Amino acid sequence: MTLQYPRRQKQLQSLVQKLGLPQARIQWQLLDLALTHSTVSATANYEQLEFVGDAVVRLATAVFLLERHPDLPVGEFSALRSVLVSDRILAQLAASYQLERYLLVSDSALNDKLGQESRLADAFEAVLAALYLSTQTLELVRPCLDHHFRQLVAEILSDPARQNYKAALQEWSQAHYKMLPEYRVMQAEPAHSDAQRFTAEVWLRDERLGQGSGRSIKAAEQAAAQVAFTAVSER
Repeated sequence: MTLQYPRRQKQLQSLVQKLGLPQARIQWQLLDLALTHSTVSATANYEQLEFVGDAVVRLATAVFLLERHPDLPVGEFSALRSVLVSDRILAQLAASYQLERYLLVSDSALNDKLGQESRLADAFEAVLAALYLSTQTLELVRPCLDHHFRQLVAEILSDPARQNYKAALQEWSQAHYKMLPEYRVMQAEPAHSDAQRFTAEVWLRDERLGQGSGRSIKAAEQAAAQVAFTAVSER
């Protein structure tokens, strides 16, 4: 059943075309809901679909990894999946489909650049839930993910840290010194700034191993860990 608003229907059809999916299988009301932010409607928004989508993307990723890399140990599956389902990657995939063009969101939320990554990742998970619920299968979900995942998994497998530098640095520090690295947030700029908001340093045994910046504390610590892990790996 199509939506009663022709303009919105055309917008969503344009998105489905970008996703490369058959329009006949789509439940348009679900897709519309998946692209409605809570600042537009406190009740009819994507939050519940995002909850479902979190499970959907984890399932789709697990099935993809099992099919494409059946020889990997379970520990590698977990490491790969943790990266592939991260907000950073999901936001990148959402941006590749220009998802924000179709997201109904208030101007105040749209101007929140610091929350953009989380907003895109959440909306993309909600869209995946809408696609899953349209058929009760991964039929419409996997075409949106698999071709991206093929390239991303190749990149991650070529990286000794598996793109999780905090975990890799922690493993290294425990193996060498039986200690955990310490992260110190050094600077926070005004919340409205579009710049890298936080700067973090990572220390071990009174030695600063690296420094990095990011829009969130987590991102800054990950950037600092990458610098540190690269440095200790070259020793």
